[in-house]
Amino acid sequence: MTGSSRTGRGHAPRGGRGAGAASAAVAVLALVAVTAGCKAEPAGSAPPASSSPTDDAKPGAKGSDPATPSASAKPSTPPKPAPKATPTRTPESTPSADPQAEVMMASGAQGKRVRELQARLRQIGHFDRSPTGYYGSVTVAAVQSFQGKRGLSRTGRTDTLTWQKLLGMTHTPTAAELTPPTTRPAAKPDKRCLTGRVICISKNSRSLSWMIDGKVVSSMDVRFGSQYTPTREGTFSVYWKSRHHVSTIYHTAMPYAMFFSGGQAVHYSSDFAARGYNGASHGCVNVRDEGKIASLFDQVRNGDKVVVYQ
Repeated sequence: MTGSSRTGRGHAPRGGRGAGAASAAVAVLALVAVTAGCKAEPAGSAPPASSSPTDDAKPGAKGSDPATPSASAKPSTPPKPAPKATPTRTPESTPSADPQAEVMMASGAQGKRVRELQARLRQIGHFDRSPTGYYGSVTVAAVQSFQGKRGLSRTGRTDTLTWQKLLGMTHTPTAAELTPPTTRPAAKPDKRCLTGRVICISKNSRSLSWMIDGKVVSSMDVRFGSQYTPTREGTFSVYWKSRHHVSTIYHTAMPYAMFFSGGQAVHYSSDFAARGYNGASHGCVNVRDEGKIASLFDQVRNGDKVVVYQ
């Protein structure tokens, strides 16, 4: 700025001193404007206390008093209070599996241990079907149900804590509990099945029990006719047995057929064995275990009672 004023005076014409002074004043104002306009201010900072671009108004600087600012200076922005500390969440506040528990079985597992798990869960009402030995979605839901009622984390996985709790509430499964004769528990026999020799058939449990004098000799899974060709209910008797029977109406094989009501019979069904409950019969009682129906066929006599009930 000083150099600019000297240059202005050196080139000023005689008698034009006032013009030179005016030029110098303009140069000074321009320099101040440029200097003040190019300085980047931090966001939210207070404006300077004076027009001088070199005055930072630092606390304790000569000519400044932060406690008693001059009338022309705006008070500096008070420091923001320190943020309150956010309490950290302790591990106990978030439900999770116990870090000491080791997973023994989970979805996708299979084998004897899974079958035992299912049998034990069934003993206390958490598994409503026969053990399969496969840890699928039904088993996951059963384990979650057990864990939830015992105050354990509902992971659906069988860890050491879940297993120990289950062992303490159940007994060692018997062979019949591990491999029961029917997929679902056989129904409580109808009172008509409690005397004599009876093929006792429950539609609700989809099971057949061969009973003699109130005792179950064998049980097996069965399926029935569709809504258009329903299996008749009531008390009947076996009137005809045909080991290698073929239907004269539908031209399909009906091995080990035991007729009890018109054309309706108890017999083996290869379709039931292959498709399960995805299909239905034309009114007959289908059995899917060929070995069991063959054994039953050999034991049943003409005249033995057949009871079909809900």
